Order: sequence, then structure tokens, then C-alpha cells
Amino acid sequence: MELIDIGINLAHDSFNADRAAVLTRAAANDVVQMLVTGASLDGSRRALQLARRHPQRLRATAGCHPHHAAEVDAPTLLELRNLAQDHAIAAIGECGLDYFRDVAPRTVQRRAFVAQLELASETGKPVFLHQRDAHEDFIAIVREQWPRLHGGVAHCFTADGSALDAYLQLGLHIGVTGWICDERRGAHLLPLMPRIPAGRLMIETDGPYLLPRDLKTKPATRRNEPMYLRHIAQVIADARHETLAELAAHTTAAARRLFEFSATAA
Repeated sequence: MELIDIGINLAHDSFNADRAAVLTRAAANDVVQMLVTGASLDGSRRALQLARRHPQRLRATAGCHPHHAAEVDAPTLLELRNLAQDHAIAAIGECGLDYFRDVAPRTVQRRAFVAQLELASETGKPVFLHQRDAHEDFIAIVREQWPRLHGGVAHCFTADGSALDAYLQLGLHIGVTGWICDERRGAHLLPLMPRIPAGRLMIETDGPYLLPRDLKTKPATRRNEPMYLRHIAQVIADARHETLAELAAHTTAAARRLFEFSATAA
């Protein structure tokens, strides 16, 4: 069985002391490939460096999370464009809108989001998308840009059924994290899982964030990592009335199609 973690912040400082061990534990738990998230210009550089070191196992994204929207100026976009020329960059993002925290003004977020979608169109890369409490503006922007885009995934989907339907109708893939394992805020996702067609669903940890709350053996820290993707996948498979092997097969195939992972991982 092969699993692909399509959202892991592997360049995060919390992995500095044991990144090699994290990769080893991932492989021991059937996670054969990973998409390393770039959430800022510096983070995108570091994600690319990691992907270059492990070309069979890792690919990366290049972009700026909406919290970093104020950093998206002409020089930043130029460097992101240059990074995107590297084969190891599989997508533009993490980009989108976050009205939950509003770290950057909403007008600035929207401007940065459109600029990165235009970059994705120019470079021929799919988009790795973030949306929190901003569905109406988010879907309006993506819908307008969609004819010029090359596919994408709604990363860390936590919204409701109407948002899910809108994303699926548009053509987006759906990324599901350990949020679904949180009985306090993620239980609404369980009945939505069967509505995602095979081939449009992907799975992710979003480590070091979103450690599944229902792990039977709690780790010493709250850090999430790819080794827990198998646990998340099992919860999603149960909600879809599939076996873990069936879920692994179609989510891995979908990730390989969209993000052009090699068919075999070393």
C-alpha cells in the first residue's frame, strides 16, 4: 500500500532536529511520497531545497499563505516565478483567503491571491489553495480564474456541504486532514466523505499542525507528522465505507496525476 501526504510543512523549524527520522517513520507507515508546502517566499525556498534532496519522495509548492499576503509584491512574484521553473515545484501555493484570523487586510489578501492564480496560469502549475471563513470571495475569485488554471486542490477542507459541492462542481480536488479526527469541530466532515468522487479526494497531515485528537497512543509532543497519515486515511476510509487499501489506491493515483509524482518512490 502506498500513501501520499499532499500537505506537509516539512521545512518547519519543528522538524529541524529529526527531519531524517520523520522521513524514515513516514516510509515505515506506508507514506511513500509527500508534497512539501511553501507558505512564504522563504518557506518556498526551503521546501524546494528539501524536494531537490529527495527527488523521488518529495515535491514542493511555491507561494504565499494569505497571512503573508502583504509580502506579495513584484520582486516576490518574480522570485516565485523563478522557483516555479524548477521541476521539483509541483504547484503554486499555499495561497488563498483567510478571514478567520485576518492577519493581512482582506483587500491585500484578495490582490495577492489573484496575483498567484495568474502566476499559476502562466507557469502551467496547479494551485494549492487555502480558504477559511472566506468561501464567497474565494469561490468567486477561483471561478473567474478557473478557465486559465491547470487544476488544483482545496487544501485542508473544513467547510460545509455547500462549499464542497461548489468546489467539486468547479473541478477542484479536495484535501482532507486530521481535522476529521476532531470530534469537537470536524465531525461534520464524516458524512461528506462519500460525496467526494474517487479521483478527486486527497489526504494530508498538514504537519506539524492538526495532530489527530483520536490517536490511541499520544505522542510526547503535539507535533503532527506524516507517519500519522495512515490513521487519518483509515478514518476517511471508514466514513466512505471503503477499505484502507481502496482509499490509498485512488487518493495516491489522484495525487500522482495532479502533482506529477513519479509512479515509484525510492
